[in-house]
Amino acid sequence: MTLTPARTMPGVLELLPPEQIAFQDMLDSIRGNFQRFGFLPIETPAIEFSDILLTKQGGETERQVYFVQSTGALEQGGQPELALRFDLTVPLARYVAEHEHDLNFPFRRYQMQRVYRGERAQRGRFREFYQCDIDVISKDSLSVRYDAEMPAVIHSVFRDLRIGPFQIQLNNRKLMRGYFENLGVAADQQMLVLREVDKLDKRGADAVRATLTGAQFGLSDAAAARIMAFVEVRSASHADALARLDALEAGNELFEQGRAELKEVLELIRAFGVPESHYALNLSIARGLDYYTGTVYETHLLEHPQIGSICSGGRYDNLAGNYTKSHLPGVGISIGATRLFWQLREAGLLGAAISTVQVLVTMMDEAQLPAYLELATQLRNAGITTEVVMEPGKLARQFKHADRAGVRFVAVLGPDELAKGVVTLKDMRKQEQFEVARSELIKTLRVELEQAVAMPHGAR
Repeated sequence: MTLTPARTMPGVLELLPPEQIAFQDMLDSIRGNFQRFGFLPIETPAIEFSDILLTKQGGETERQVYFVQSTGALEQGGQPELALRFDLTVPLARYVAEHEHDLNFPFRRYQMQRVYRGERAQRGRFREFYQCDIDVISKDSLSVRYDAEMPAVIHSVFRDLRIGPFQIQLNNRKLMRGYFENLGVAADQQMLVLREVDKLDKRGADAVRATLTGAQFGLSDAAAARIMAFVEVRSASHADALARLDALEAGNELFEQGRAELKEVLELIRAFGVPESHYALNLSIARGLDYYTGTVYETHLLEHPQIGSICSGGRYDNLAGNYTKSHLPGVGISIGATRLFWQLREAGLLGAAISTVQVLVTMMDEAQLPAYLELATQLRNAGITTEVVMEPGKLARQFKHADRAGVRFVAVLGPDELAKGVVTLKDMRKQEQFEVARSELIKTLRVELEQAVAMPHGAR
């Protein structure tokens, strides 16, 4: 029989258990922070109707959609009726429109699911990956105060992940488009300019300036120079951010709306308790998706700029307008968890993961299996995850199994321990071995395990 080679397609992340545990730990930390801020969980199907996903123009993303066909539909030909979701925001818009009369507004949701994009196969780019999103959606109007809450959530998430110093960078699309209007940039060209200046930190000022004055855009040298001076604005502190906004020339109504919104957001971010070293203005940030209309965000690790944005999002005025006549403005952020995990691993920012199994109960004597099972039950009832060796083997091999699996403690219950009413514990991390009375076993383990939880994320 010819064997089929076991393989995965390019662009997916398949992990061994220790890394999967670390990844799940990261997801749990993100989920806990979302819940702490009062966001409620939802899930949507991985497959949506194609016309639902493709009604809103969203830039490059929609050109990477995977269509879904059954074998029967494939024989009939024609464009597939179904497609895999490419993000969680468009399905959210459909969800809110469909369940509008059953939801309480403002609707605060979080969603942590896989999405699918036809990315070109290359290192660090994924075709299947987890996104972790939060959004606040309201009816008719949504206060800009919610725009300020998003950086507070971002700060809480990445503070708890403890992966190094980070900064949340902010801008406002109204400010940018109002400025472009003042320069005479045509409305149908503004989105192209937005996308180009959004690449400033990646491509550099000279490349962006050359594109703006090139054949595609045709802007004058003077207009390009003014745009470059505008988008190169960065702030160094809270007071500096406000001063730089005040120093901008007076503009049209849209420009002044953007300036007022950014100033209010900055003041409220400080009121939320976010340290000023963790947020700043960056007037080049635009975000590539067309549906953003106001505040936009990107988050960067300061010591690892090559990683790029680790969390982004923004305000949208009416994303659900294709599905309902109701006006449903919202604001949200997204963490690409799979790519973030891969990047952190590549940068060496994740320590060795531990097993979800906290204690391995060894088998010294097959006849004493009931005693081992009793000990394991005692530990499990106390909330300590426990595995029992169910087949006889050399004790050294059982210790090796625990070490390779990342189990922290090994419990030995031999004839001497049974006679004395104790358990011998071996701490595999410290390579220390000691006896504990059965009556003190749970208390001792809890103290040791709580100390492990207090260590930095991913380094236990």
